Amino acid sequence: MDGTLTEPVHDFEWIRRELQIPSGADILEHLASLPAQQAADSHAWLLQHERELAQASVAAPGAVALVRALHSAGCRLGILTRNARELAEVTLAAIGVAECFAAEEIIGRWEVAPKPSPAGLQFFAERWAVAPAAMRMVGDHYYDLATAKAAGVPGILINVPGDPWPGMAQWQLRDCAQLLEQWQAAEFL
Repeated sequence: MDGTLTEPVHDFEWIRRELQIPSGADILEHLASLPAQQAADSHAWLLQHERELAQASVAAPGAVALVRALHSAGCRLGILTRNARELAEVTLAAIGVAECFAAEEIIGRWEVAPKPSPAGLQFFAERWAVAPAAMRMVGDHYYDLATAKAAGVPGILINVPGDPWPGMAQWQLRDCAQLLEQWQAAEFL
């Protein structure tokens, strides 16, 4: 969601400094390696910080129109996030598209192994009884594309200039508005 459906606001390096995590380290992996109480305290701090960001979420260009168009057309929509499910719900409400997602189809870091694990996309494929190749993973980060690749789902990179991860995305588009245009032109069937 962050950076895909919403304007990116997370300052991950600042979060790492606040939680005393080495620069560039995977935050969730690092927290999982901590002693239980320290991990719990760090997760509580992170959850509160992320809640504030979620409540102030602003939709990315074209995101609301894209989600509403896909939902209206009967497309199955799911959220796979490294954030907590409850905060994904707060974010979706903040940008005005909560009604487009069934609660059980919002998968956060506690429901399955977090991205880049393919577990979340495998969950959706099984739940929806569709082949992974029939699904699309839309994201703005390497983890999104690595998750898609590991699950056999075509990946769509948006909101990222250039091609920072060559060969990872099947499509790269400017933003959600361009994705909607391409979908309406039947480019992703």
